Amino acid sequence: MFDKALIEKFNKIPTPFYYYDVHLLKDTLEKALQSASQYDYLIHYAIKANANSRVLEIARDMGFGADCVSGNEVSKAVSAGFDTGGIVYAGVGKADHEINIALDNDIMCFNCESGAELQVINRIAKDRNKKARVSLRINPNLPAHTHHYITTGLEENKFGIYLWELENILDLLDGLKNIELIGLHFHLGSQITDLNIFRGLCIRVNEIQKWFISRKIIVDHINVGGGLGVDYENPDTNSIPDFNTFFMLFHELLDLRPKQKLHFELGRCLTAHCGSLITKVLYIKRGVKTSFAIVDAGMTELIRPALYQSYHKIENITSNGSTKKYDVVGPICESSDCFGKAVALPETKRGDLIAIRSTGAYGEVMTSQYNLRDKVKAYYSDEMDY
Repeated sequence: MFDKALIEKFNKIPTPFYYYDVHLLKDTLEKALQSASQYDYLIHYAIKANANSRVLEIARDMGFGADCVSGNEVSKAVSAGFDTGGIVYAGVGKADHEINIALDNDIMCFNCESGAELQVINRIAKDRNKKARVSLRINPNLPAHTHHYITTGLEENKFGIYLWELENILDLLDGLKNIELIGLHFHLGSQITDLNIFRGLCIRVNEIQKWFISRKIIVDHINVGGGLGVDYENPDTNSIPDFNTFFMLFHELLDLRPKQKLHFELGRCLTAHCGSLITKVLYIKRGVKTSFAIVDAGMTELIRPALYQSYHKIENITSNGSTKKYDVVGPICESSDCFGKAVALPETKRGDLIAIRSTGAYGEVMTSQYNLRDKVKAYYSDEMDY
C-alpha cells in the first residue's frame, strides 16, 4: 500500500497524521452503491464513523444520505451539502436545541427512541407550528455477538423502544398531533462479521412488521441501521467488504410491503480501510519481558485499542530488518496507551515510520487533546505534493 515514493513524502510531514487513500474510499463507496442499487436500497453514511470534511464531501458527491447522532452532526451534514431530505437523526438523548436544529433544516426524520422523546419533539414542533416526521427505533432484543461496548440491540442496552412498550407507544402517538410516523428503525451494533446476525434481524423485523400491519399501520420505510464489519487483520486482501452478499441477504429474507423503501446506515465498512495513522518511533526501550517501541501517536490520536481492546494491523514501513516483537505504545500518561502487544515487526529503531492500518473509521473522529496534545492533521492520497 505504501510505495517508496509515498514513504519519502511521509518523511517530510510532521507526525503523527492521518493518511487517507482517496481511491480506495471512492472505490468502496461506489461498490456499496452499486450493490444496494440492485434492490433500490438507500444508504445514509454514518457521520459518527468519520466526520472528516473531505470524506463527507466525497460521500455527498456520490449521492449518499447522512445518518446523524447529534445536532452538530446534523449541522455538519447540512453545511457539507447533503440533501436534507436524506438526513436521519438518531440518539437517545436529543437536547431541545438539537431538535430545533433538525426542525430548522426539515430533515427526513428523527429516529425516536422513547415515548418521552416523542412527547418532547411533539411539543417543540407544536410551538413552532411544524410537524416532525419520525421513525420508531425499536430495540429488537437480539445479540450482535460483538464487543459489549458496541452492541445496541439488547434490552439491557439504552437504545430504542422495547418490544413490550409498543402498544403504549401507539396509544401515545394517537394524541401527538405534531408527529408523523413514517418508518421503523433498527440497529443491532457495530463490527458484525457474522452475517447470520443479520438473518436474525430480518426475521425479527418481519415479525414486528406483521404486528404493526395487524393494527393497520404500514410505514413508508424500514431502516435496518448498519453494523457490517471489516477485516482488520487483512486490510489489503479484504479491503472492500462483500456488499453483494450483505444486501442480497436482506433482499431474500426481508418482507417489504409494496412501495416500502429499505434504508441502511453504514459507516465503518465504508471508511475503515481507507485510513491509516502514520506515526514515528521516538525510542526503543528494553523491558523485562519485551521491548517497547514508543511512538509519537497515542490514545489521543487513536483510542480504539484502549477503549475497545481493538486490533489494528501495525507495520514498520521503513525497515527491512529481521523480525522482532515489540509492544507498540504511545507517549500518553496512561498504561492503556498501547496499540499492540508482542507485535512482530522488522527490527525497529528511532525515526522509523509506523503505519497503524484501518483507522478510517472511529479514528480521527474520536481524537482528543488530553495531555494538551496538538490536534492531529489529515492528508490525502490525491494531494500528496508536499
